[in-house]
Amino acid sequence: MGKRDDLIAQYADDLKTKCGVSPDMDLLTKVTIGCGPSIYDADAATVASSQPSELETVKNNFLIKKLGLADGPELDKAISSVVETYGKSERNKYRAVVYYMLTKHFAKEAVYS
Repeated sequence: MGKRDDLIAQYADDLKTKCGVSPDMDLLTKVTIGCGPSIYDADAATVASSQPSELETVKNNFLIKKLGLADGPELDKAISSVVETYGKSERNKYRAVVYYMLTKHFAKEAVYS
């Protein structure tokens, strides 16, 4: 297995153990690939949920640009909900896991088909 496969396995484990979600491995793989090289950079691979600018980036670059959602309060609520599910005290919130949960939340799996 390559480095990406190891990371996908780690993300799946986070989804199961920390979020109580049984992951759709096909979608998780596609979301991870969609994150591009950021998954290999320690800083970029995680979402700093305590930084408002980071949450804005998730909203603008992922929810609006990638998933094609219209800006509105429901986007912020969804991000908060995902952060809550992952665990506010969880230090490493992996970007691919957050994006996966947001994709599922908005039923936007078709974006990755």
